[in-house]
Amino acid sequence: MKIQISTAFLLLLLSCGNQSTTNNKLAKAAESIENRNITYDPAYFNIKYPNGDVPADKGVCSDVVVRAYRKIGIDLQQLVHEDMQISFNAYPQMWGMRQPDKNIDHRRVYNLMKFFQRKKASKPITQIKTDYQPGDVVSWNLGGNVTHIGIVTGKMDKLSGNYLIMHNIGGGQVIENVLFTYKIIGHYRY
Repeated sequence: MKIQISTAFLLLLLSCGNQSTTNNKLAKAAESIENRNITYDPAYFNIKYPNGDVPADKGVCSDVVVRAYRKIGIDLQQLVHEDMQISFNAYPQMWGMRQPDKNIDHRRVYNLMKFFQRKKASKPITQIKTDYQPGDVVSWNLGGNVTHIGIVTGKMDKLSGNYLIMHNIGGGQVIENVLFTYKIIGHYRY
């Protein structure tokens, strides 16, 4: 018996495998940047472009995401900046900007959320722990207009069964069981 597989189906299978590999690499990259000594600092910095970063001993939650993706060869600074140059008005207009700014745009949670949405990386927001896989990016609303973002790691909390999150909410770049601690407003697999 000969089985025929369509080219489209084969490409779908290959892309699923590639996404899984990317997610596992991202989860490992996130785990590798744990550092309690990072000072939470949302200050504006002039940084090089592309592949620029704030000083290594400083950062915010979005810097965790940017740094982890950089470790797997993806520069969100450049990708967000280029996408904003093409479609500036598609991004949130909350900061009084008139044009993209390569120094800060990738460090804003709402901009990262919009970038992932535009790249068709959105996943359902649920309260089901198995829906959140290593390498997923999750964003939260902490109350009011305060947002937060982090990466699902491959480490699991033994009591809850939740995957742990690499994030920085003020105590450095740390891995903690915070997946369902705050209201989830974004879930992405990119």
